Amino acid sequence: MAAIQVAKADLRKSMRRILQQLSKDDIASQSAKVLDWLISMREYQNARRISVYLSMPSGEICTQHIVEDALRQGKEVFVPYLYEQTLLGMDKPSSVMDMVSLDSQDDYDSLKQDKWGIPTPCHDSVSKRLHCLQDKDILHSSQTAEGADCKELDMILLPGVAFDSTLGRLGHGKGYYDFFLHRYYRSANKNQSINALPKNSKMPYLVGLALEEQVIEEENHVPTDGTDWHLDALITRNGIST
Repeated sequence: MAAIQVAKADLRKSMRRILQQLSKDDIASQSAKVLDWLISMREYQNARRISVYLSMPSGEICTQHIVEDALRQGKEVFVPYLYEQTLLGMDKPSSVMDMVSLDSQDDYDSLKQDKWGIPTPCHDSVSKRLHCLQDKDILHSSQTAEGADCKELDMILLPGVAFDSTLGRLGHGKGYYDFFLHRYYRSANKNQSINALPKNSKMPYLVGLALEEQVIEEENHVPTDGTDWHLDALITRNGIST
């Protein structure tokens, strides 16, 4: 396990050096191609509820136009919200990610940037938004929009630091998405064991969005352990891998 963690840290470090060299124009060009591939996917076209990460100013595929397209098509859009929690126990992370609703283009345009430059719902607005999980510890449960049902997602668009040809994904090291997906699975599948995912398990279609430089050479693989989730598809400017 220690060797895997070292390998992950080394890959993150080397990948960040590469990504720092990319120009804004290159990222914008790649992001436009990724959008074209995404909207061509049947899974995206059929999705009613999707989660979209809100991108940093650099170093990853920009999702601004994806959010705008999804809202324009009338999809229900959910975005990440990070918060400190105390109800999940000492063996759980103190900082947790949930997915909360984005109501409109005006709502998106009103989001303020956090310390990483990521547009983020403000704390005071979270109580008025839907969230997609049904576990009662999320946002201390009382912060689910009044009278609203928790929503299952059809698709989740995930960021990452590195990806590989087997649909492995390396995140930023905080475990936000892996822990969210674990909680989502337990909530959607009535706390069934996660050790062996049955084919009929209720999970969203997981799609990674990657800059070409983030996909490591085919003979190599992203280091993973038992807590890491693999993707269902990966999109780069060169196309869709499944």
